[in-house]
Amino acid sequence: MFKFACDSIEGLTLNQKRETLKALKVAIKADAAKAREVKAALKVEKAQSAEFRRQLAIEKAQAKLDKLLSKPVGSKAIKANRKPSKVTSIQVEAREANEIAKKFASKKTA
Repeated sequence: MFKFACDSIEGLTLNQKRETLKALKVAIKADAAKAREVKAALKVEKAQSAEFRRQLAIEKAQAKLDKLLSKPVGSKAIKANRKPSKVTSIQVEAREANEIAKKFASKKTA
């Protein structure tokens, strides 16, 4: 291919070769500018696509959270989250003390 191009150029005059070179330079600049525009457009499109996917993921997570928050909490979870009640050992000790007092009272009467 290179030989063919050289053969076709050799028949041209110097001014024709200069004009051909100028035209090639202009064509190269135009192709490079078009390539830059396409690359920039792809970059913008890629950024928009990433933003769309990010927003979609946020909406999905928000919907899942809303669904979880809307359900009533189970009774076991409510009981587990309550503060523990006061210790009932005082009542047991009081019963034992009452029984002991009854025994002494029965011994005194007997």
